[in-house]
Amino acid sequence: MREFKTESKKLLDLMINSIYTNKEIFLRELISNASDAVDKLNFKSLSDESVKLDDEDLAIRVSFDKDARTLTISDNGIGMTGEELEKNLGTIAHSGSQEFKAENAESQGDAVDIIGQFGVGFYSAFMVAKHVRVVSRAFGSNEANVWESDGLEGYTIEPGERDGHGTDIILTLRDNEQGANGEPGEDYDRYLSEWGLKDLIKRYSNYVRYPIQMMVTKSRQKPKPEDAGDDYKPEYEDYQELETINSMTPIWRKHSSDVEQSDYNEFYKSTFHDFEDPARTVSFHAEGTLEYDALLFIPGRAPFDLYSRDYEKGLALYSSNVLIMEKCADLLPDYYNFVRGVIDSADVSLNISRETLQHDRQLRAIARRVEKKITSELESMRDDDRDAYETFFENFGRGLKYGIYSSYGMKADELADLLLFYSAREKKMVTLSEYAHAMPEGQKAIYYAAGDSRERLEKMPVVTGVLARGYDVLLLTQDVDEFTFQAMREYVAKDMPKVYEDDAAKEAAAKAVADGAEPELEDRHLELKNVATGDLDLATEDEKKDAEEATKENGDLFEAMKDALGDKVEKVAVSARLVGESESPACITTEGPLSLEMEKVLQRGPEGDLDGLPKTQRVLELNAKHPVFAKLVAAQKDGDAEKVKLYAGLLYDQALLVEGILPEDPVAFAASVCELM
Repeated sequence: MREFKTESKKLLDLMINSIYTNKEIFLRELISNASDAVDKLNFKSLSDESVKLDDEDLAIRVSFDKDARTLTISDNGIGMTGEELEKNLGTIAHSGSQEFKAENAESQGDAVDIIGQFGVGFYSAFMVAKHVRVVSRAFGSNEANVWESDGLEGYTIEPGERDGHGTDIILTLRDNEQGANGEPGEDYDRYLSEWGLKDLIKRYSNYVRYPIQMMVTKSRQKPKPEDAGDDYKPEYEDYQELETINSMTPIWRKHSSDVEQSDYNEFYKSTFHDFEDPARTVSFHAEGTLEYDALLFIPGRAPFDLYSRDYEKGLALYSSNVLIMEKCADLLPDYYNFVRGVIDSADVSLNISRETLQHDRQLRAIARRVEKKITSELESMRDDDRDAYETFFENFGRGLKYGIYSSYGMKADELADLLLFYSAREKKMVTLSEYAHAMPEGQKAIYYAAGDSRERLEKMPVVTGVLARGYDVLLLTQDVDEFTFQAMREYVAKDMPKVYEDDAAKEAAAKAVADGAEPELEDRHLELKNVATGDLDLATEDEKKDAEEATKENGDLFEAMKDALGDKVEKVAVSARLVGESESPACITTEGPLSLEMEKVLQRGPEGDLDGLPKTQRVLELNAKHPVFAKLVAAQKDGDAEKVKLYAGLLYDQALLVEGILPEDPVAFAASVCELM
């Protein structure tokens, strides 16, 4: 009995119980080792003319014996001598594959794709096996050797027999374990079934470059006997056939011009379990200091759990065609969590278990490139296929908005031009850029209103007032919308017609254009303004003057209404938004950063019933041109304090109803209406 070197027993025990978190990856590791062995022989045939090989004969074979509880992985690769068995399997963490890569770095090229790095993958077999037997015969040698170990005390190496070069790894699997204390047991029998092995091969090793073959059971109809009568019923029999389980050539390694879109669609649907074709497919190959292949899909519909806590984002990460992680979250920002796809790179730095990535600059570089590619594809869809983009945005737009909000506006430059909002004037979805370029001369802000439905927003006095002045209003109907605009604060509109400081400069520019010069353009910073908050500064000088005079003349009335409403409002004032007799008699606006719609969203949250939530600073604005205002003025002059109080409450509650907010006391509101009737 030979002892493992360099405290190997402790290291082996640590690795079996700690390094790998998922036992089923042992098959991936052993198949990868077999692929490396075949690759080494293939490389030898390319560099040594005396070595003659038929590429079609190179393969990996997987077989099992239920009764003996053995699983065998065989290859016809380079094989190992007794000394190499001692070196490679007797010394844990010695990687023969890594050594081979270093020795042949300059001449290896694309013809060889060595996977191994750390020299520990082989020992993952002991997670499922109580005994491992390795029979290997080196290429060009007439002798074979057998390495055996139970993974506990050590190993033995003895002479053996094998027909032809290559290696057989025979695992004697552990017995099934019963669960205890609510914990599930361990079912090792799944590694002794045809369906179980096929599933693992397809999941982790589907794109290993050599055929992975296995005898599979199939069914066929028996020939009809010559003497069978008319009532003969077909009979079937099972038979065994050697079948290649893996696909070998991954679709992402192929040039996009050589792949039909239908093939991409089929790969997407089968791999990511969707029944609809993807909306967009992005395939590219990156070269340079970091080389990788990428195949990305923008889904045609949102998965049902996209906005749930259980949803996991991420791209499938492969290294040399071997699956490392099914969902590598670090390759996608949260706002592109809906993207599905594959990244395959031999250059990323893996940790020892190959189950997770080290967080290094290569990973960040790939993530940045992927993000730019997705953004570019979405911009292309927005500009070239607007209907498709609007469907996409309906499915996934919330995530883009949240990306701006959650980054406190830091991602606005990347995402703002991908957003769509409904235009009250155009009656369609528009981008912020389209809104800006359609603004009348002199407009300095983007106006919006937030609520739960377009229909209600379009009828709100604060919206109709802005539209009447010739300015468009964006109608925001998702709960995240206004928070997104608050985080952005402003939008930088690119390539806007230049605004000149005086008429002389404007005339000079117009003359230059008439003489053939290009019109001057500039980037314009546009504030995002809620039409229901603050001073929009849209009133004319005459309207401002009328409002000031009405305020001075009726100071006592406003003070009385404020006393009647108490802390419900910060103040009562004449409105510069409502100036026509046919418009609403009053409206509710707010001061400060919190709007009525934001307050409603916060109240719907998990802590919406707590007293500690922030409250809006409400202002009741009165339309001085409306007949109701004259009634108020008359009641104040007559000293009818009760009528002023009644009118103040009714106007306030009415304005709340327009905003979609129920009065605090609906019964009292109904009683006040009846009293007036």
